[in-house]
Amino acid sequence: MSQTEYFSVRSHIKINVEALNENENVPSLAELDQNIPLSFKIASQCGSVDAAIERDIQFLHHEDGDALLNYLRAQNEKINLLLSFMLSQQDDPNVRYQTETFGASGLTFISKMAFIKDTAVRLKLFIESPPSAIFCYGLVYGCKEKNGKFAVGIKYIRLKEEDKDVLIRATLHQQQKLLRQRALERHH
Repeated sequence: MSQTEYFSVRSHIKINVEALNENENVPSLAELDQNIPLSFKIASQCGSVDAAIERDIQFLHHEDGDALLNYLRAQNEKINLLLSFMLSQQDDPNVRYQTETFGASGLTFISKMAFIKDTAVRLKLFIESPPSAIFCYGLVYGCKEKNGKFAVGIKYIRLKEEDKDVLIRATLHQQQKLLRQRALERHH
């Protein structure tokens, strides 16, 4: 997989980072799907369905579609609540961190312990907006001490293409949110 650089945004998302044991190897792209927990596969499929439906909904006329649109949004919210609960079961508080930055190429976070450069890690990313979760593998590219803690940088090395798209959408969403906030601050 060629590593394309994507922009990152400063944002806190909940992640799980777990170093692989010495006897574990990073799976190949073909093996990756076998390692992804079922709840993450379901979350990915729901996200794909949501994206397709959102495109179709845009073509409804207001007078024809308001009731249907409200119904679909309510159904989607129910599904997202169930999905969030299911995914919360995958969150391990022993390996939980928050990102400082994230993007479709990698992420950074602060840790109380050092991570060794070139260590392979298993990652779980829990994204609130748009609601999604990603399971992938990464490689520590840097770890620097910062005020008694460690700033850790990870680049993704095994990431499904559709999950890369989710990360791109999430970073764009966060960027738009920041731009709207700045515009509001300028007008006040």
